[in-house]
Amino acid sequence: MIEEKKQIEIFTDGACRGNPGPGGWGALLRYGQLEKKIYGAESHTTNNRMELTAVIEALAVLKKPCSISLTTDSQYVHRGVTEWLYGWQKNKWKTSTKKPVKNVDLWQRLVQEMQRHDIKWHWTRGHSGHKENEIADSLANQAIDELRGNFK
Repeated sequence: MIEEKKQIEIFTDGACRGNPGPGGWGALLRYGQLEKKIYGAESHTTNNRMELTAVIEALAVLKKPCSISLTTDSQYVHRGVTEWLYGWQKNKWKTSTKKPVKNVDLWQRLVQEMQRHDIKWHWTRGHSGHKENEIADSLANQAIDELRGNFK
């Protein structure tokens, strides 16, 4: 008997104060009525690295392969996965202009995590009142605050 994959919703966001500067990432994972919030920070990073890290860490939390609906407000992540990734891999991690892909270490980690799951990718406009995206944004900023010792 084949076990049906769990249906998981994931909402991710990254934030950076200065770009580069201190950055944070956050993710909300939902399975039915259960929710898990995760977040983290780095002292010197970029917004795009934090957006990617949020997705990677959210997928890494899952112990078994799942069917995932993943929502990000990052055009970089969304377009990277849905438009650019195949070409980058085919071109040995070079862009169409033959330059090295930025953040290749994270893109390669993301590819590894993606292989375990069935993922439907969604994009939402950031800071537009999307409840779960606002939660992910809040987690990313909380991570930066905690990193910098700015507890509220």
